[in-house]
Formats: sequence, structure tokens, C-alpha cells
Amino acid sequence: QVQLVESGGGLVQPGGSLRLSCAASGRIYSIYAMGWYRRTPGKQRELVALITSGGRTNYTDSVKGRFAVSRDNTKNTVSLQMDSLKPEDTAVYYCNGAVQGRPYGPVINYWGQGTQVTVSS
Repeated sequence: QVQLVESGGGLVQPGGSLRLSCAASGRIYSIYAMGWYRRTPGKQRELVALITSGGRTNYTDSVKGRFAVSRDNTKNTVSLQMDSLKPEDTAVYYCNGAVQGRPYGPVINYWGQGTQVTVSS
């Protein structure tokens, strides 16, 4: 089994910054894409940022230029630096990882428990 644990959420004023971190642990052979998603009440969970094991990144349009995703493959961690935060960034943020638990084994998507980010004055 694999666990993803997020940290770093909280309350911040508009224009401020937060850094989210996520650590994966458990039976891990390889982690392919890792990413951050978010969900607001009444909306579906949406992709915020994705990073491959090779370091290629993808962002939803609304966060381009403000958010930066990074990962440390040696520590099985992924981070999201969020700058110039806006009230519309308020959401529960979830870490995701596509994990292979053994050689030639299946790749399974795992999710963290979510961390609240609130942008408000």
C-alpha cells in the first residue's frame, strides 16, 4: 500500500504565497506522473499542475506564471509553489501520484487526503 501525505495549506491574503508539499511512502518501485488537483464546493476536481518523472510540467491555464510544481525523485516528494494567490484559488488541494509498486506491476493512482487553501483578506 502507498500513502500520500500533504502539508502546507492554510489561510493567506490575496497576492500572498504558499508552498504545498506531498510525500509518498510505502511499497514504491517507481512513481510516474505526480500532480496537484483542487476541488471547490459544487465543482469537479480539476488538474492544477502535473510533473513527469523526467521533469516535464503541465499547468492549467489559470495558474500559469503563478504556480510552479517540482519533485524530488530520490525522496518521492512533489511540491507546489503558489505565488500571487487569488481568492479563486481557494480550494482543497490534493496530491496525486501514479505509482508502480513492483517491477512489471500495475501503475495505480493514489491520492492524498487533501489540504485546504483559503485566499482571503
